[in-house]
Amino acid sequence: MFDIRAIRDNPDAFRAAWNRRKPGLGDAVDDIRAHDAALRKALTDKQEAESARNTNSKLIGQAKAKGDDAEFERLRAIVAEAKDTIEAAGEQEAAAREALDELLLGLPNLPMPDVPEGEDEAANAEQKKVGTPRQFNFTPQDHADLGEKLGLMDFETAAKMSGSRFVLLKGQLSRLERALANYMLDVQTGEHGYTEASPPLLVRPQALIGTGQLPKFSEDLFKAFKTIKVPTKDGGEVILPRLEELADYLIPTAEVPLTNIVRESILDDETLPRRYTAHTPCFRSEAGSAGRDTRGMIRLHQFNKVELVSIVRDEEEGLTELECMTTCAETILERLDLPYRRMLLCTGDMGAGARKTYDLEVWLPSQDTYREISSCSYCGDFQARRMNARWRPEPSEENQKPKPEFVHTLNGSGLAVGRTLVAVLENYQQEDGSIAVPKVLQPYMGGLEVIK
Repeated sequence: MFDIRAIRDNPDAFRAAWNRRKPGLGDAVDDIRAHDAALRKALTDKQEAESARNTNSKLIGQAKAKGDDAEFERLRAIVAEAKDTIEAAGEQEAAAREALDELLLGLPNLPMPDVPEGEDEAANAEQKKVGTPRQFNFTPQDHADLGEKLGLMDFETAAKMSGSRFVLLKGQLSRLERALANYMLDVQTGEHGYTEASPPLLVRPQALIGTGQLPKFSEDLFKAFKTIKVPTKDGGEVILPRLEELADYLIPTAEVPLTNIVRESILDDETLPRRYTAHTPCFRSEAGSAGRDTRGMIRLHQFNKVELVSIVRDEEEGLTELECMTTCAETILERLDLPYRRMLLCTGDMGAGARKTYDLEVWLPSQDTYREISSCSYCGDFQARRMNARWRPEPSEENQKPKPEFVHTLNGSGLAVGRTLVAVLENYQQEDGSIAVPKVLQPYMGGLEVIK
Protein backbone atom coordinates (compact mmCIF):
# COMPACT_ATOMS: atom_id res chain seq x y z
CA MET A 1 0.00 0.00 0.00
CA PHE A 2 0.98 3.62 -0.29
CA ASP A 3 0.53 6.76 1.81
CA ILE A 4 -2.59 8.28 0.27
CA ARG A 5 -1.69 11.69 1.74
CA ALA A 6 1.64 11.59 -0.10
CA ILE A 7 -0.17 10.87 -3.36
CA ARG A 8 -2.56 13.77 -2.72
CA ASP A 9 0.30 16.14 -1.94
CA ASN A 10 2.64 15.12 -4.75
CA PRO A 11 0.76 13.22 -7.46
CA ASP A 12 3.28 14.08 -10.19
CA ALA A 13 6.10 12.31 -8.33
CA PHE A 14 4.05 9.09 -8.15
CA ARG A 15 2.95 9.46 -11.76
CA ALA A 16 6.56 9.82 -12.94
CA ALA A 17 7.81 6.91 -10.80
CA TRP A 18 5.13 4.50 -12.01
CA ASN A 19 5.71 5.57 -15.62
CA ARG A 20 9.36 4.57 -15.13
CA ARG A 21 8.09 1.10 -14.28
CA LYS A 22 5.84 0.94 -17.32
CA PRO A 23 4.78 3.76 -19.65
CA GLY A 24 1.18 4.72 -18.93
CA LEU A 25 1.10 3.09 -15.49
CA GLY A 26 1.24 6.55 -13.94
CA ASP A 27 -2.29 7.19 -15.22
CA ALA A 28 -3.39 5.19 -12.18
CA VAL A 29 -2.84 8.39 -10.19
CA ASP A 30 -5.98 9.87 -11.77
CA ASP A 31 -8.04 6.85 -10.71
CA ILE A 32 -6.55 6.95 -7.21
CA ARG A 33 -7.45 10.60 -6.81
CA ALA A 34 -10.98 9.98 -8.11
CA HIS A 35 -11.60 7.09 -5.69
CA ASP A 36 -10.01 9.08 -2.87
CA ALA A 37 -12.26 12.08 -3.59
CA ALA A 38 -15.34 9.82 -3.65
CA LEU A 39 -14.27 8.25 -0.35
CA ARG A 40 -13.70 11.59 1.34
CA LYS A 41 -17.04 12.97 0.08
CA ALA A 42 -18.86 9.89 1.36
CA LEU A 43 -17.17 10.25 4.75
CA THR A 44 -18.07 13.95 4.92
CA ASP A 45 -21.69 13.29 3.91
CA LYS A 46 -21.98 10.55 6.52
CA GLN A 47 -20.46 12.68 9.28
CA GLU A 48 -22.71 15.64 8.51
CA ALA A 49 -25.78 13.39 8.42
CA GLU A 50 -24.78 11.76 11.72
CA SER A 51 -24.39 15.19 13.28
CA ALA A 52 -27.81 16.25 11.99
CA ARG A 53 -29.39 13.04 13.25
CA ASN A 54 -27.90 13.38 16.72
CA THR A 55 -28.74 17.08 17.07
CA ASN A 56 -32.33 16.75 15.86
CA SER A 57 -32.94 13.53 17.82
CA LYS A 58 -32.41 15.55 21.01
CA LEU A 59 -34.76 18.28 19.79
CA ILE A 60 -37.47 15.72 18.99
CA GLY A 61 -37.79 14.91 22.69
CA GLN A 62 -38.08 18.59 23.59
CA ALA A 63 -40.78 19.18 20.93
CA LYS A 64 -42.75 16.21 22.17
CA ALA A 65 -42.51 17.39 25.78
CA LYS A 66 -43.86 20.80 24.71
CA GLY A 67 -46.68 19.19 22.73
CA ASP A 68 -45.54 20.87 19.51
CA ASP A 69 -46.71 18.21 17.04
CA ALA A 70 -45.76 20.17 13.93
CA GLU A 71 -42.20 20.68 15.13
CA PHE A 72 -42.09 17.05 16.24
CA GLU A 73 -43.03 15.80 12.72
CA ARG A 74 -40.64 18.22 11.05
CA LEU A 75 -37.71 17.06 13.17
CA ARG A 76 -38.63 13.40 12.76
CA ALA A 77 -38.57 13.85 8.97
CA ILE A 78 -35.12 15.42 9.19
CA VAL A 79 -33.85 12.51 11.31
CA ALA A 80 -35.35 9.96 8.90
CA GLU A 81 -33.71 11.72 5.96
CA ALA A 82 -30.40 11.79 7.84
CA LYS A 83 -30.61 8.04 8.46
CA ASP A 84 -31.18 7.43 4.74
CA THR A 85 -28.19 9.64 3.93
CA ILE A 86 -26.01 7.79 6.47
CA GLU A 87 -26.95 4.45 4.91
CA ALA A 88 -26.35 5.64 1.35
CA ALA A 89 -23.10 7.38 2.27
CA GLY A 90 -21.94 4.24 4.07
CA GLU A 91 -22.49 2.18 0.94
CA GLN A 92 -20.64 4.79 -1.14
CA GLU A 93 -17.80 4.82 1.39
CA ALA A 94 -17.45 1.03 1.30
CA ALA A 95 -17.48 0.95 -2.52
CA ALA A 96 -14.92 3.75 -2.83
CA ARG A 97 -12.66 2.24 -0.18
CA GLU A 98 -12.78 -1.18 -1.84
CA ALA A 99 -11.97 0.29 -5.25
CA LEU A 100 -9.14 2.39 -3.80
CA ASP A 101 -7.62 -0.50 -1.84
CA GLU A 102 -7.86 -2.85 -4.82
CA LEU A 103 -6.08 -0.32 -7.01
CA LEU A 104 -3.35 0.47 -4.48
CA LEU A 105 -2.72 -3.20 -3.65
CA GLY A 106 -2.15 -3.97 -7.32
CA LEU A 107 0.40 -1.23 -8.01
CA PRO A 108 4.17 -1.88 -7.84
CA ASN A 109 6.64 -0.09 -5.62
CA LEU A 110 8.37 3.13 -6.66
CA PRO A 111 11.89 2.55 -8.06
CA MET A 112 14.85 4.38 -6.58
CA PRO A 113 16.24 7.21 -8.74
CA ASP A 114 19.47 5.31 -9.54
CA VAL A 115 17.62 2.27 -10.92
CA PRO A 116 18.12 2.20 -14.72
CA GLU A 117 15.01 2.60 -16.83
CA GLY A 118 14.11 -0.21 -19.22
CA GLU A 119 11.49 -2.76 -20.21
CA ASP A 120 13.34 -6.05 -19.61
CA GLU A 121 16.64 -7.70 -18.68
CA ALA A 122 18.36 -6.18 -21.72
CA ALA A 123 18.48 -2.87 -19.80
CA ASN A 124 20.01 -4.34 -16.62
CA ALA A 125 23.39 -2.87 -15.69
CA GLU A 126 26.36 -5.07 -14.87
CA GLN A 127 28.08 -3.94 -11.66
CA LYS A 128 31.00 -6.37 -11.52
CA LYS A 129 32.26 -9.81 -12.48
CA VAL A 130 34.04 -12.12 -10.05
CA GLY A 131 35.98 -15.22 -11.05
CA THR A 132 37.02 -16.56 -14.44
CA PRO A 133 34.93 -19.26 -16.14
CA ARG A 134 36.82 -22.54 -16.27
CA GLN A 135 38.26 -23.65 -19.60
CA PHE A 136 37.46 -27.33 -20.13
CA ASN A 137 39.58 -29.64 -22.28
CA PHE A 138 36.38 -31.55 -23.04
CA THR A 139 32.82 -30.59 -23.91
CA PRO A 140 31.05 -29.78 -20.59
CA GLN A 141 27.80 -31.60 -19.97
CA ASP A 142 24.48 -30.21 -18.77
CA HIS A 143 23.74 -30.81 -15.08
CA ALA A 144 20.74 -33.00 -15.92
CA ASP A 145 22.90 -35.30 -18.06
CA LEU A 146 25.54 -35.45 -15.36
CA GLY A 147 23.03 -36.27 -12.63
CA GLU A 148 21.17 -38.89 -14.65
CA LYS A 149 24.37 -40.64 -15.74
CA LEU A 150 25.46 -40.81 -12.11
CA GLY A 151 22.07 -42.42 -11.35
CA LEU A 152 21.43 -39.80 -8.67
CA MET A 153 19.05 -37.37 -10.42
CA ASP A 154 15.71 -38.81 -11.53
CA PHE A 155 13.14 -36.69 -13.35
CA GLU A 156 11.11 -39.60 -14.72
CA THR A 157 10.25 -41.08 -11.33
CA ALA A 158 9.45 -37.64 -9.94
CA ALA A 159 7.09 -37.03 -12.87
CA LYS A 160 5.23 -40.27 -12.11
CA MET A 161 4.59 -39.02 -8.60
CA SER A 162 4.06 -35.31 -9.13
CA GLY A 163 4.11 -34.37 -12.81
CA SER A 164 6.60 -32.25 -14.72
CA ARG A 165 9.05 -29.78 -13.14
CA PHE A 166 9.90 -31.99 -10.17
CA VAL A 167 13.08 -33.94 -9.44
CA LEU A 168 14.12 -36.85 -7.21
CA LEU A 169 17.68 -36.59 -5.91
CA LYS A 170 19.35 -39.66 -4.39
CA GLY A 171 22.51 -40.71 -2.65
CA GLN A 172 25.43 -38.32 -2.73
CA LEU A 173 23.56 -35.67 -4.76
CA SER A 174 20.87 -35.53 -2.10
CA ARG A 175 23.60 -35.23 0.51
CA LEU A 176 25.36 -32.53 -1.55
CA GLU A 177 22.14 -30.50 -1.64
CA ARG A 178 21.87 -30.82 2.14
CA ALA A 179 25.54 -29.91 2.53
CA LEU A 180 25.05 -26.73 0.50
CA ALA A 181 22.08 -25.64 2.62
CA ASN A 182 23.88 -26.38 5.89
CA TYR A 183 27.00 -24.54 4.75
CA MET A 184 24.95 -21.49 3.70
CA LEU A 185 23.14 -21.42 7.04
CA ASP A 186 26.38 -21.78 9.00
CA VAL A 187 27.96 -18.85 7.17
CA GLN A 188 24.91 -16.58 7.37
CA THR A 189 24.28 -17.26 11.06
CA GLY A 190 27.82 -17.78 12.32
CA GLU A 191 29.55 -14.99 10.40
CA HIS A 192 26.92 -12.55 9.13
CA GLY A 193 24.66 -12.22 12.15
CA TYR A 194 21.43 -13.67 10.80
CA THR A 195 19.07 -15.45 13.19
CA GLU A 196 17.97 -18.84 11.88
CA ALA A 197 14.25 -19.59 11.85
CA SER A 198 12.14 -22.59 10.95
CA PRO A 199 8.89 -20.99 9.72
CA PRO A 200 5.55 -22.47 8.61
CA LEU A 201 5.34 -23.57 4.97
CA LEU A 202 1.60 -22.84 4.83
CA VAL A 203 0.47 -19.25 5.25
CA ARG A 204 -2.82 -17.38 5.19
CA PRO A 205 -3.69 -14.93 2.39
CA GLN A 206 -3.00 -11.95 4.67
CA ALA A 207 0.67 -12.96 4.91
CA LEU A 208 1.01 -12.95 1.11
CA ILE A 209 -0.84 -9.65 0.83
CA GLY A 210 1.65 -8.25 3.34
CA THR A 211 4.69 -9.14 1.24
CA GLY A 212 3.03 -8.28 -2.08
CA GLN A 213 2.43 -11.67 -3.71
CA LEU A 214 -1.33 -11.17 -3.42
CA PRO A 215 -3.55 -10.13 -5.00
CA LYS A 216 -1.57 -9.53 -8.20
CA PHE A 217 0.43 -12.78 -8.49
CA SER A 218 -2.07 -15.39 -7.31
CA GLU A 219 -1.60 -17.45 -10.48
CA ASP A 220 1.98 -18.27 -9.44
CA LEU A 221 0.96 -19.71 -6.06
CA PHE A 222 -0.09 -23.19 -4.97
CA LYS A 223 -3.29 -23.12 -2.91
CA ALA A 224 -4.45 -25.52 -0.20
CA PHE A 225 -8.22 -25.82 0.28
CA LYS A 226 -10.21 -27.01 3.26
CA THR A 227 -12.71 -29.75 2.57
CA ILE A 228 -16.22 -30.53 3.79
CA LYS A 229 -18.06 -33.83 4.07
CA VAL A 230 -21.43 -33.71 2.29
CA PRO A 231 -23.99 -36.50 2.92
CA THR A 232 -25.38 -38.28 -0.14
CA LYS A 233 -28.90 -39.65 -0.74
CA ASP A 234 -27.74 -43.25 -0.30
CA GLY A 235 -26.51 -42.57 3.23
CA GLY A 236 -22.86 -42.14 2.33
CA GLU A 237 -20.84 -38.96 2.11
CA VAL A 238 -18.58 -37.21 -0.35
CA ILE A 239 -15.69 -34.84 0.37
CA LEU A 240 -15.80 -31.56 -1.54
CA PRO A 241 -13.54 -28.48 -1.45
CA ARG A 242 -14.95 -25.53 0.48
CA LEU A 243 -13.97 -22.86 -1.98
CA GLU A 244 -15.36 -20.08 0.18
CA GLU A 245 -12.87 -21.00 2.91
CA LEU A 246 -9.48 -20.77 1.28
CA ALA A 247 -7.28 -22.25 3.96
CA ASP A 248 -3.66 -21.61 3.12
CA TYR A 249 -1.03 -21.11 0.45
CA LEU A 250 2.26 -22.96 0.12
CA ILE A 251 5.02 -20.40 0.46
CA PRO A 252 6.71 -19.30 -2.80
CA THR A 253 9.71 -18.20 -0.71
CA ALA A 254 10.62 -17.98 2.98
CA GLU A 255 10.54 -14.21 2.52
CA VAL A 256 6.81 -14.45 3.26
CA PRO A 257 6.85 -15.97 6.76
CA LEU A 258 10.16 -14.32 7.76
CA THR A 259 8.96 -10.81 6.87
CA ASN A 260 5.59 -11.44 8.53
CA ILE A 261 7.36 -12.10 11.84
CA VAL A 262 7.00 -8.34 12.46
CA ARG A 263 3.50 -7.85 11.09
CA GLU A 264 1.12 -5.80 13.27
CA SER A 265 3.97 -4.98 15.65
CA ILE A 266 5.66 -1.87 17.04
CA LEU A 267 9.35 -2.69 17.45
CA ASP A 268 11.66 -1.05 19.94
CA ASP A 269 14.48 0.98 18.44
CA GLU A 270 17.20 -1.06 20.15
CA THR A 271 15.98 -4.28 18.49
CA LEU A 272 16.78 -2.98 14.99
CA PRO A 273 18.08 -3.93 12.56
CA ARG A 274 16.76 -7.49 12.63
CA ARG A 275 18.12 -10.19 10.32
CA TYR A 276 16.48 -13.57 9.75
CA THR A 277 17.40 -16.58 7.62
CA ALA A 278 15.69 -19.87 6.87
CA HIS A 279 16.19 -22.93 4.70
CA THR A 280 12.83 -24.05 3.32
CA PRO A 281 11.20 -25.69 0.35
CA CYS A 282 9.56 -23.15 -1.96
CA PHE A 283 6.58 -23.78 -4.23
CA ARG A 284 5.82 -21.90 -7.46
CA SER A 285 3.50 -22.76 -10.32
CA GLU A 286 5.79 -20.96 -12.81
CA ALA A 287 2.64 -19.77 -14.58
CA GLY A 288 4.48 -17.35 -16.82
CA SER A 289 7.33 -19.65 -17.83
CA ALA A 290 5.68 -22.01 -20.32
CA GLY A 291 8.35 -23.47 -22.58
CA ARG A 292 11.27 -22.03 -20.56
CA ASP A 293 13.82 -24.27 -18.84
CA THR A 294 11.59 -27.31 -19.16
CA ARG A 295 14.55 -29.67 -18.70
CA GLY A 296 16.64 -29.96 -15.58
CA MET A 297 16.57 -28.17 -12.23
CA ILE A 298 16.68 -24.52 -13.25
CA ARG A 299 12.94 -23.94 -12.98
CA LEU A 300 11.04 -26.36 -10.72
CA HIS A 301 7.67 -26.24 -8.99
CA GLN A 302 9.40 -27.25 -5.73
CA PHE A 303 12.91 -26.17 -4.82
CA ASN A 304 14.99 -25.35 -1.75
CA LYS A 305 16.33 -21.94 -0.86
CA VAL A 306 18.17 -20.23 1.98
CA GLU A 307 16.41 -16.88 2.37
CA LEU A 308 17.70 -13.68 3.97
CA VAL A 309 15.34 -11.01 5.40
CA SER A 310 16.28 -7.75 7.11
CA ILE A 311 14.08 -5.32 9.02
CA VAL A 312 15.59 -1.83 9.31
CA ARG A 313 14.55 1.69 10.35
CA ASP A 314 14.62 3.85 7.23
CA GLU A 315 15.84 4.36 3.68
CA GLU A 316 19.41 5.30 4.56
CA GLU A 317 19.83 2.20 6.69
CA GLY A 318 17.98 0.10 4.09
CA LEU A 319 20.28 0.99 1.19
CA THR A 320 23.34 0.25 3.35
CA GLU A 321 21.76 -3.07 4.33
CA LEU A 322 21.15 -3.93 0.66
CA GLU A 323 24.88 -3.73 -0.04
CA CYS A 324 25.58 -5.82 3.06
CA MET A 325 22.98 -8.47 2.21
CA THR A 326 24.21 -8.78 -1.37
CA THR A 327 27.78 -9.23 -0.11
CA CYS A 328 26.55 -11.97 2.26
CA ALA A 329 25.13 -13.86 -0.72
CA GLU A 330 28.25 -13.23 -2.80
CA THR A 331 30.41 -14.73 -0.05
CA ILE A 332 28.89 -18.16 -0.65
CA LEU A 333 29.62 -18.01 -4.39
CA GLU A 334 33.19 -16.86 -3.80
CA ARG A 335 33.96 -19.58 -1.26
CA LEU A 336 32.52 -22.19 -3.63
CA ASP A 337 34.79 -20.67 -6.29
CA LEU A 338 31.88 -20.18 -8.70
CA PRO A 339 32.24 -17.37 -11.27
CA TYR A 340 29.40 -14.85 -11.04
CA ARG A 341 28.37 -11.32 -11.85
CA ARG A 342 26.28 -8.72 -10.05
CA MET A 343 23.51 -6.99 -12.04
CA LEU A 344 21.51 -3.89 -11.10
CA LEU A 345 18.01 -4.59 -12.40
CA CYS A 346 16.16 -2.04 -14.50
CA THR A 347 12.68 -0.75 -13.70
CA GLY A 348 10.94 -3.23 -16.02
CA ASP A 349 12.76 -6.34 -14.76
CA MET A 350 12.55 -5.59 -11.05
CA GLY A 351 10.05 -7.36 -8.79
CA ALA A 352 6.85 -5.49 -7.99
CA GLY A 353 7.67 -5.01 -4.31
CA ALA A 354 11.23 -3.78 -4.81
CA ARG A 355 12.66 -0.26 -4.99
CA LYS A 356 16.14 -1.49 -5.93
CA THR A 357 17.39 -5.00 -6.75
CA TYR A 358 20.72 -6.69 -7.34
CA ASP A 359 20.69 -10.05 -9.12
CA LEU A 360 23.63 -12.41 -8.75
CA GLU A 361 24.11 -14.58 -11.81
CA VAL A 362 26.32 -17.67 -11.72
CA TRP A 363 28.25 -19.06 -14.70
CA LEU A 364 26.82 -22.27 -16.23
CA PRO A 365 29.30 -23.89 -18.66
CA SER A 366 26.71 -25.95 -20.53
CA GLN A 367 24.74 -22.81 -21.41
CA ASP A 368 27.84 -20.63 -21.88
CA THR A 369 26.12 -17.84 -19.96
CA TYR A 370 25.29 -16.49 -16.51
CA ARG A 371 21.98 -17.45 -14.83
CA GLU A 372 20.26 -15.92 -11.81
CA ILE A 373 21.06 -17.59 -8.49
CA SER A 374 20.15 -14.81 -6.04
CA SER A 375 18.04 -11.67 -6.01
CA CYS A 376 18.50 -9.11 -3.21
CA SER A 377 15.94 -6.32 -2.93
CA TYR A 378 15.31 -3.20 -0.88
CA CYS A 379 11.54 -2.69 -0.51
CA GLY A 380 11.33 0.52 1.52
CA ASP A 381 8.12 0.68 3.60
CA PHE A 382 6.05 -0.98 0.83
CA GLN A 383 5.59 -4.26 2.72
CA ALA A 384 5.50 -2.66 6.16
CA ARG A 385 2.46 -0.55 5.26
CA ARG A 386 0.63 -3.66 4.07
CA MET A 387 1.58 -5.53 7.26
CA ASN A 388 1.26 -2.54 9.63
CA ALA A 389 4.79 -3.20 10.89
CA ARG A 390 6.27 -0.21 12.73
CA TRP A 391 9.08 0.84 15.07
CA ARG A 392 9.24 3.52 17.77
CA PRO A 393 12.22 5.91 17.65
CA GLU A 394 14.01 6.73 20.89
CA PRO A 395 12.78 9.93 22.61
CA SER A 396 14.88 13.04 22.06
CA GLU A 397 15.01 16.52 23.59
CA GLU A 398 12.96 17.84 20.68
CA ASN A 399 10.48 14.97 20.72
CA GLN A 400 9.81 13.22 24.01
CA LYS A 401 7.00 11.03 22.60
CA PRO A 402 7.91 10.12 19.01
CA LYS A 403 5.20 8.46 16.95
CA PRO A 404 5.77 4.96 15.55
CA GLU A 405 7.08 4.86 11.98
CA PHE A 406 6.88 2.11 9.37
CA VAL A 407 9.92 -0.15 9.20
CA HIS A 408 11.75 -0.79 5.94
CA THR A 409 12.28 -4.36 4.69
CA LEU A 410 14.76 -6.25 2.52
CA ASN A 411 14.93 -9.80 1.22
CA GLY A 412 17.37 -11.89 -0.74
CA SER A 413 18.54 -15.41 -1.51
CA GLY A 414 21.59 -16.62 0.26
CA LEU A 415 21.38 -18.74 -2.02
CA ALA A 416 18.90 -20.73 -4.10
CA VAL A 417 20.11 -24.22 -3.10
CA GLY A 418 18.93 -26.07 -6.21
CA ARG A 419 20.55 -23.63 -8.61
CA THR A 420 23.74 -23.69 -6.54
CA LEU A 421 23.75 -27.49 -6.87
CA VAL A 422 23.36 -27.06 -10.64
CA ALA A 423 26.31 -24.64 -10.71
CA VAL A 424 28.52 -26.97 -8.64
CA LEU A 425 27.73 -29.96 -10.86
CA GLU A 426 28.54 -28.07 -14.04
CA ASN A 427 31.59 -26.14 -12.87
CA TYR A 428 33.16 -29.03 -10.92
CA GLN A 429 32.48 -31.78 -13.48
CA GLN A 430 35.33 -33.96 -14.67
CA GLU A 431 35.88 -35.65 -18.00
CA ASP A 432 34.71 -39.06 -16.75
CA GLY A 433 31.40 -37.55 -15.56
CA SER A 434 32.34 -37.50 -11.89
CA ILE A 435 31.95 -34.37 -9.74
CA ALA A 436 34.71 -32.92 -7.59
CA VAL A 437 33.34 -31.75 -4.23
CA PRO A 438 34.26 -28.12 -3.39
CA LYS A 439 36.70 -28.00 -0.48
CA VAL A 440 34.40 -26.00 1.80
CA LEU A 441 31.72 -28.69 1.42
CA GLN A 442 33.92 -31.73 2.02
CA PRO A 443 33.50 -31.60 5.84
CA TYR A 444 29.73 -31.64 5.28
CA MET A 445 30.12 -34.68 2.99
CA GLY A 446 32.06 -36.83 5.48
CA GLY A 447 35.34 -35.98 3.77
CA LEU A 448 34.15 -37.14 0.33
CA GLU A 449 36.23 -35.50 -2.43
CA VAL A 450 34.61 -36.88 -5.59
CA ILE A 451 31.07 -38.03 -6.45
CA LYS A 452 31.27 -40.95 -8.89
